[in-house]
Amino acid sequence: MDLPRRTEKLIPSYGRLPLAAALALQVTVYWGTKLIAGSWRHYDLTTALDRAVPLLPWTTVIYFAAYIFWVAGYILAVRRSRESAWRFLAADMAGKLICAAIFLLLPTTNVRPPVPEEAPMSWALALLYALDTPEDLFPSLHCFCSWLCWADVRGRKTVPAGYRAFALMFALAVGLSTLTTRQHVIADVAAGFALAEICWQLAGHTRLSALYGRIWERARAGRP
Repeated sequence: MDLPRRTEKLIPSYGRLPLAAALALQVTVYWGTKLIAGSWRHYDLTTALDRAVPLLPWTTVIYFAAYIFWVAGYILAVRRSRESAWRFLAADMAGKLICAAIFLLLPTTNVRPPVPEEAPMSWALALLYALDTPEDLFPSLHCFCSWLCWADVRGRKTVPAGYRAFALMFALAVGLSTLTTRQHVIADVAAGFALAEICWQLAGHTRLSALYGRIWERARAGRP
């Protein structure tokens, strides 16, 4: 099989620009809102229950592995069919735009604990803290993207049951890891999961996904 055919099989041509746009939107929402609201007053939603959650540096592995899970989940959703791609990416777009609005209307932060030097994988947690500042926390984009990847395969008989079970367990594990690394608080996790589900249902039961698909189909055909 030649390279063009392999590329087409991995990511169909109709889904390449929409996937790139989804990535650009994620970067813009996450970093753009930090640039805009960086000096604004930020609110800490940490509760006593959050402070009772143990700090487990080794769960940083799960937190970082989420990025691999998303790459696989987004590609699987797009390559399945146009209809699958449009619903998934429309839900993703809606959720990211809502997150952007919330990040600006309710900027949030939290106070991270010192990294325990002797704990397993403490270096990974220190790296995470260095790379990611405690802003844009509510809702959790980590939880939003992970739940959306599970929602896409949930109930699909064409997807192996083992992967469907894994997707659910991993999405939940990602949510837990955001707490045990003190990247997020419980409110962030709940809001991220809830927003993903709401956007998934919205894309599936309104004309949102059809409108989203029509825009990309016209752009691909070079029509206004």
